[in-house]
Amino acid sequence: MYKIVKKERLNDVVELMEVHAPMVARKCEPGQFIILRVGEDGERIPLTIADYDREAETITIIYQIVGFSTRQLAKLNEGDEITDFVGPLGVPTELHKSNHVVGIAGGVGSAPLYPQLKKLAEMGVDVDVIIGGREAQYVLWADKFKAFCKNVYVMTDDGSLGEKGFGTVKLQELIDRGNPIDEVIAIGPVPMMKAVVGVTKPHNLKTMVSLNPIMIDGTGMCGCCRVTVDGKIKFACVDGPDFDGLSVDFDELMARQRMFKEEEHQVDVNADRICNLMGGAK
Repeated sequence: MYKIVKKERLNDVVELMEVHAPMVARKCEPGQFIILRVGEDGERIPLTIADYDREAETITIIYQIVGFSTRQLAKLNEGDEITDFVGPLGVPTELHKSNHVVGIAGGVGSAPLYPQLKKLAEMGVDVDVIIGGREAQYVLWADKFKAFCKNVYVMTDDGSLGEKGFGTVKLQELIDRGNPIDEVIAIGPVPMMKAVVGVTKPHNLKTMVSLNPIMIDGTGMCGCCRVTVDGKIKFACVDGPDFDGLSVDFDELMARQRMFKEEEHQVDVNADRICNLMGGAK
């Protein structure tokens, strides 16, 4: 069992947990993920590692409360234990020494982006970050990024924090200034990552994306995270989750994601009913 040593509510739908997981903390690297389970009959949930402390033997995860299993996870508090917490899984991010890297995060994408940019900064790379959200409360970890990022740009759809507009607007602005950028790392919803690639591809600017949002079972057996990269079939959970964004077939990926929209809605409705029957709040 894995004890929750810290729990924090970040906004109305996102929470943070620090979990005591010695074996995972000892081995994990930026870009990798864990699979957890709440209860013996619980669903397997893959979550990217947001941070780790090898001395304290803890792993930090950030999750969005969107379905039955994450609602069950949200019911746990500091001192409670998670049934299973397996990892590290996935391929660690390949981080290279360069002069200037710009990270761009959308929503909970700040979580997996944080350890990557932090390690690059430790390697002596100048890093900037663009953090986007629908409104102020959905901008995550801006203060934490300030500890090692040269510039932290905040963009909100409604202008309630930072500048008004999408993160891609700021990225285009940085490119247009003519300051050399060696690489862009984009992590967030699939449409956001596709939009970032739309900005960088005309400049042939190396762009890495993390496809953790499409992972389901985390082992490659379900096939839900299948994606075409450079004309070849890959699986985000075993071949990634990080890929060369310029080579990802985003049109195919987004078409596949829309195939079961009605079924997903029905699952969510049923999850609400089950939570109500079990006495849990949405």
